[in-house]
Amino acid sequence: MGSPLRWGIASAGKISHDFVNAVGTLPAADHQVVAVAARKLLDAEKFATLHGIERAYEGYQALAKDPNIDVVYIGAVNNAHYELGVLMLQHGKHVLCEKPLCLNEGQSKRLVKLASERNLFLMEAIWSRFFPFYRQLRERIDRGELGEIREVEVEFGFVLSDVDRLRLKSLGGGTVLDLGVYTIQMCLWAFGGKAPEKVVSSGVTNDEGVDLEVMAELHFPGGGIGRMKTSALRQLKNTAEVRGSKGNVTLHDFWCPQLLTDVDGKELVDTLPNARHPFNFTNSCGLRYEAEEVRQCIVAGRLHSASVSHVDSLLIARIQDQIRKQVGVVFPEDEQFAV
Repeated sequence: MGSPLRWGIASAGKISHDFVNAVGTLPAADHQVVAVAARKLLDAEKFATLHGIERAYEGYQALAKDPNIDVVYIGAVNNAHYELGVLMLQHGKHVLCEKPLCLNEGQSKRLVKLASERNLFLMEAIWSRFFPFYRQLRERIDRGELGEIREVEVEFGFVLSDVDRLRLKSLGGGTVLDLGVYTIQMCLWAFGGKAPEKVVSSGVTNDEGVDLEVMAELHFPGGGIGRMKTSALRQLKNTAEVRGSKGNVTLHDFWCPQLLTDVDGKELVDTLPNARHPFNFTNSCGLRYEAEEVRQCIVAGRLHSASVSHVDSLLIARIQDQIRKQVGVVFPEDEQFAV
């Protein structure tokens, strides 16, 4: 593809701002954001003005029908992912969808099936896996530098209990979907994408029946354990420690790491470029890495990324379902989209 990949943005919220801002640090010859849609036209117009985007739409139908868009980034709330994903795929658009891909495994399976039937690229936006330190860690584990991976300890928590997208069941809230997707994918990354044999979890729920704190163990074949903790009630260490028979590596701010403590205790530091506008979230300029991955996959005609494959996303969804079930969190969509 000699021309740039043309992006449409579904939802004009904080994460969409960060995504577009990060894409702006990539070569304009490769990436171009051409349209944005929101439920309210005014929100879309304000977003378009700030980011210099040509077209702003009220509602997502118009975005789906725009013939000048190659791929749509979905930055909407969790419970809108499935519906928007279906809409965009049905209109021939490739899709990069914010995590969690959907609310449960049933929805995720249907979305993946639709993308495959339409011969379109679909990826869950697990941006972490495209950071240089993640890629290095994967390569080093594969080369055996850490020996046999025995344990991963990962925790992710902030005081978020008053944030609607996290506390309300109607928005697909809870830490398992919002934060757990990161801790689960980290464990799977370290253990080479193998499925755990057993998942054991416990947690604290609010009056809405949504989990505000969860502890889980993922037991892998061969005796490896992934220990994860998520919390919307307190700030946690937010590190991931990967322990192997030959040594340990720690990723700091593990979901978007710029600092790694190596086997020998030395700290390695990475940097990100400056962007046009301030970001809402930590190290969001790193969203540029997943955007470039999407472009490379689409150019090569691949329907999914090797780093966040459909198999990976379906496994993450299954583990999230298992944890929610054990903690007692049920969405109306669980029955509707039973596996």
